[in-house]
Amino acid sequence: MRRPYSRLTILAASVLSATSPVLAQQPPETLAPIIVQTTRTDATLLETPASVSIIDGDSMRQGKLQVNLSESLGSVPGLQIQNRQNYAQDLQISIRGFGARSAFGVRGLRLYVDGIPATMPDGQGQTSNIDISSIDRVEILRGPFSALYGNSSGGVIQVFSEDGSSPATLSAGLAAGSYGTYRYSAKAKGLAELGSTELDYVLSTSRYTTQGYRDHSGTRKNLGNMKLGLQFSDDSRLTLIGNSVDIKADDPLGLGRSAFENDPRSVHTGAIDYNTRKTVRQTQGGLIYDQRINTNHELRAMVYFGQRKTTQYQAIPFFAQTSSANPLHAGGLIDLKREYGGADLRWTSKLAFAGKPLTLVGGMAYDEMTEQRKGYFNFVNAPAGRQLGVQGDLRRNETNKSWNLDPYLQASWQFAEQWTLDAGLRYSTVDFSSNDHYITQINNDGSGDARYQKALPIVSLRYAATPDFSLYASAGRGFETPTFNEISYRSGGLAGLNFGLQPSVNTSVELGAKVQTKAGLITAALFQTRTEDEIVTAESIGGRTVYQNAGGTRRNGFELGWTGKFLHNWRSDLAYTWLDAEYRDDCVAPACSSAIHAGNKIPGIARQAAYAAVGWAPPTGWRAGLEARYLSDIQVNDANSETTPAYFVAAISAGYLWRTGPWEVSTFARLDNLFDRHYAGSVIVNEGNQRYYEPAPGRHWTAGTNISYSF
Repeated sequence: MRRPYSRLTILAASVLSATSPVLAQQPPETLAPIIVQTTRTDATLLETPASVSIIDGDSMRQGKLQVNLSESLGSVPGLQIQNRQNYAQDLQISIRGFGARSAFGVRGLRLYVDGIPATMPDGQGQTSNIDISSIDRVEILRGPFSALYGNSSGGVIQVFSEDGSSPATLSAGLAAGSYGTYRYSAKAKGLAELGSTELDYVLSTSRYTTQGYRDHSGTRKNLGNMKLGLQFSDDSRLTLIGNSVDIKADDPLGLGRSAFENDPRSVHTGAIDYNTRKTVRQTQGGLIYDQRINTNHELRAMVYFGQRKTTQYQAIPFFAQTSSANPLHAGGLIDLKREYGGADLRWTSKLAFAGKPLTLVGGMAYDEMTEQRKGYFNFVNAPAGRQLGVQGDLRRNETNKSWNLDPYLQASWQFAEQWTLDAGLRYSTVDFSSNDHYITQINNDGSGDARYQKALPIVSLRYAATPDFSLYASAGRGFETPTFNEISYRSGGLAGLNFGLQPSVNTSVELGAKVQTKAGLITAALFQTRTEDEIVTAESIGGRTVYQNAGGTRRNGFELGWTGKFLHNWRSDLAYTWLDAEYRDDCVAPACSSAIHAGNKIPGIARQAAYAAVGWAPPTGWRAGLEARYLSDIQVNDANSETTPAYFVAAISAGYLWRTGPWEVSTFARLDNLFDRHYAGSVIVNEGNQRYYEPAPGRHWTAGTNISYSF
């Protein structure tokens, strides 16, 4: 008796039948298999029992300014990535709703650049050191499998730099655009013989400046990236990685509803009065050693170290900082110095169990971060009058440390010709400690510590119905600790860190289908995530935001994606996401900053998102592309009292690629927001002053050229 097909099978087959006749009119170009490294088992996209997308570096550079990941990751289902138009606050990134609450930086997700974490042990991450001009590919992992990366892994974004190769090549680029935007870049890559050792190298540097779409939003960013590889033999390789970033950015802050609708390029007066701004300087490096012991065993060891200094002037009014009702205020200037580092040791074995292939991956990850955090008044009282936006008296001084120690084990067993079972377990220990150096008659010693521990299991079953069609089901448990920023304050203005804040724990299940056609890969996934002890805003007053745990949430969703090449030089990407994210429990004032009722939507998350792109990219000659994106309305606060309007935007680009001898010249011109729509590019969730909106620019242009010479 034949087994009935599942709904996902029918869905995937329906999509396939609908698209195949259109795409098969001419012989298509078959894509080479792509190996996924994020899941650690070196499977192809089709074989991977998880939702994974891979974006190659060439497509991220073609017709793009190459400054933000938001330019090129729109084709990933389940990923909501927004450019705030504010380089003092980084991109707003969420995966299946994880990370949506972040008002700055990236939270709830794990970020890696060439294997080095860009997410600290406490879960706070940033994308500022990612160099798009030297990217080989980006892998985005969604769903239960993400739990294998430990704390704050609602999703995983891995960036891999390209390797050097022959012939040696030098290149230089220049791009310009609306609002006084310029980007200059240079890159060298190649391969050299050092006796019996091969040295491959990639060196890249760029400078980006812009006056910004909004008033008081100018930015200057210098970025450098280096990757050196020493291939000692076919079985042994050492990789040296280093990068550095230097950012100086004005902070235009968010806008209230009226200003957003009527004067989107404006800023709140506090941004001007206090000259809100941020400087960031970060340098980091790492070593990765790969050793193949024999045919069945491999060892990988990674160590890294980095330093980051951040200075940020906020717009907190002086009267809020000096109010007798809030004598413990930490001030309006943040001075933060961080040193961080860690190591990851991993062993991979390819064995057999019951006569069937078995891959085992075992390892241990350790990361630590030490920060010196100081807070100052952002004003001084001088004889000539009060000066704003300058460093004043010390109001906070502490040494904070966070570390994690995570052993993990992963197995993939193909127990039958068409069946594969994957399972994994990570035991994560995350430790926080704080040593308070600012102790006065009013400010008591706020030192303290907390430790969180969780076992994070995942399991997945894959069925290969045909060589080109597979189904899978997976389940897993993850957790997310509060970041140091989220435990910085306690309710009622009390001194010390809020160590009573507990991690949120989530359980995810996913059903997926993948179909490899001659025109590309079609993926579909249904998922649900339930979270306990969700971390939400308890109060946001006078520049102090206090968080608390507020019961459970539920996220139900569906993702559909297609990426492929057809008709030889044509490429297309389609992505659709439906995500219903809501609270399951009540949390009413004064416990929360605003009333949360069961059924309220989680803010910062669009219910529907769609993306479509088509491009013509022959090896040489003219190139062109068209992109379109739709995002439904977004709740801006827990009470669901305001929403951003839904929007549809489109972009068009064209360029020319010319090769002759050792020379290559490529040019491009691009027009974004083609129909000059007015919309919110991102939101500041639960902003205490109700300035939630960060407007996106209207119609704007970018153009550039890149020249390279191969020796």
